[in-house]
Amino acid sequence: MDEEMAALDANVIWELVVLLKDKKNKWVYNVKHNEDGFMSIYKARLVAKGYAQTYGINYEKTYSPIAKTTIVRAVIVMAATKRWSLHQKDVKSVNGDLHEEMYMEQPLGYLDQTHPNLVCRLKKKNYGLKQAPRAWSDKISQYLVTNGFQKSNVDFSLYVKKTNHGIIVIVIYVDDLIITRDSDADIFDLKKLLKQKFEMKDLGELHYFLGIEVVQSPKGYGYYKGNMP
Repeated sequence: MDEEMAALDANVIWELVVLLKDKKNKWVYNVKHNEDGFMSIYKARLVAKGYAQTYGINYEKTYSPIAKTTIVRAVIVMAATKRWSLHQKDVKSVNGDLHEEMYMEQPLGYLDQTHPNLVCRLKKKNYGLKQAPRAWSDKISQYLVTNGFQKSNVDFSLYVKKTNHGIIVIVIYVDDLIITRDSDADIFDLKKLLKQKFEMKDLGELHYFLGIEVVQSPKGYGYYKGNMP
């Protein structure tokens, strides 16, 4: 929860104001497991209660593209064939720009003791808002395209960039990214580029993603479907 709050504070998600309207949020907890089924990390998200939103008043478009599982598998197979390394990054806070007027109560356990009666006026979209996934998708897409990536016509969550060493590929599934490339230098440069704009956790080489267990060996990569949706 402290990590989540630190990420929200770093992105200046809200400001404290006086308001007499409905203002809802809640903490949502999740336990992520590794490929062996053991707990790998505890996660906490501060989520706005989007069910209180009204279409046309405080949200419009909600659809957000996420990578198809066939594309994820295809990229893994391509990397295995070409002997490219696969890397994974986890986005700490998927906050896009907010144009509607939205409010939340102060997070449970993090009440500002000097202003206990104030509420949070959202300046950026947060988890739980109906338009949040689309806003995040638009934000990272614009950033990648501005920095030389091309969005695939086959899958709008697949991005490719030509470099002096070859190509670099990114697959986006909500707040998880898979990266593969020709050159280690390109991987380093891309991670540095993403760090300049977004709060992300570098998970290193890919081992487990959407029910796919990825195994690296001197001969390349192999993958096991597991409970893949």
